[in-house]
Amino acid sequence: MATKRDYYEILSVERTASGDDIKRSYRRLAMKYHPDRNPGDAEAESRFKECSEAYEVLSDADRRQRYDRFGHEGLRGAGMHDFSRMNSGDIFSMFTDIFGQMGGAAGGRGGGGQRGYDLETQVDINLVDVATGVDQEVEFTRQDHCATCSGSGAKPGTSPKPCTTCGGHGRVRVGGGFFQMVQTCPDCRGKGSIITEHCSECKGSGRKPKKRVLQVKIPAGIHDGQAIRVPGEGEPGAAGAMRGDLHVVVHVKDHEFFERHEDNLILRLPVSFAMAALGGKVKVPTLDDAMEIKLKPGTQHGDLLHFRDRGLPNLRSGRKGELIVACMIKIPRKLDKKQEQLLRDYAQTEDLEVSPGSKGLWDRLRESLKS
Repeated sequence: MATKRDYYEILSVERTASGDDIKRSYRRLAMKYHPDRNPGDAEAESRFKECSEAYEVLSDADRRQRYDRFGHEGLRGAGMHDFSRMNSGDIFSMFTDIFGQMGGAAGGRGGGGQRGYDLETQVDINLVDVATGVDQEVEFTRQDHCATCSGSGAKPGTSPKPCTTCGGHGRVRVGGGFFQMVQTCPDCRGKGSIITEHCSECKGSGRKPKKRVLQVKIPAGIHDGQAIRVPGEGEPGAAGAMRGDLHVVVHVKDHEFFERHEDNLILRLPVSFAMAALGGKVKVPTLDDAMEIKLKPGTQHGDLLHFRDRGLPNLRSGRKGELIVACMIKIPRKLDKKQEQLLRDYAQTEDLEVSPGSKGLWDRLRESLKS
């Protein structure tokens, strides 16, 4: 018997993931691997069922606790479904809290059609865009109503016929006695109707890929990996139901000079030995211009200078963080004869105590960010 994969690995979440994190991950993977979106792909169907099994366990507090303690063996007698024998329509009906929000064509007609699939795309922005906010053009392709058949899937001039197997309900009862089950109709696949003459343009699917271009407003202060939801820009629902949504995942590109920590910006500033010892003024970059700062005489390697309201705006409050300048003393690699003699003369006057317990740059930076 094949060894089962770890459920956390299947859903790509940590073992400490919250219920909402598990739900979001399953929803994303189910959208990716659903058989309706991967027709004829046995591997995708297998992954879809594998993800559904993992979600059934990890979304239930008792089952998750048993799995965390004893692994797959701990789930014996826990009332698990055999997902390998189930079709996609039955899985949709099991997890209505998930698929009722994301849509799908596998459900029945009882609620007037399922909401359309949500879609996901990505945009790249830079730190300047994070500081100011930006209107970003987003281009993506979605499955849309076929213009030839208006989404019916039937040849123009014809119309789908009610399914005689399920009487147009999209669901049928199987079994007998106390063990009757309701499942998706195998003939109409839950649609409640049968197309006798297919549209030549979409081959009876009622959908065609269509390119879409939108302007999406990215708010100031957004973080890498966060998503903007654009309602109604996903795929159309079944039987006239509402469209799904578009989720625009934002990727913030690395900056040449700055590192981001929450709403603060960190700048590593190279400082010459002479400037550190004597002090002086130096220009440093910011996201919108340059500013002049003053270094005190005796500046040490790793000293941190804080400048309020020079960081990034908070996504919720709009309040700006700090610019933190970390002084990095640069020791020259090569000296000419005059410089070497001057340093040797200076060295004769030094009385330097080295403390092995002194804190390094990252220790001080961590403490600074905590305060």
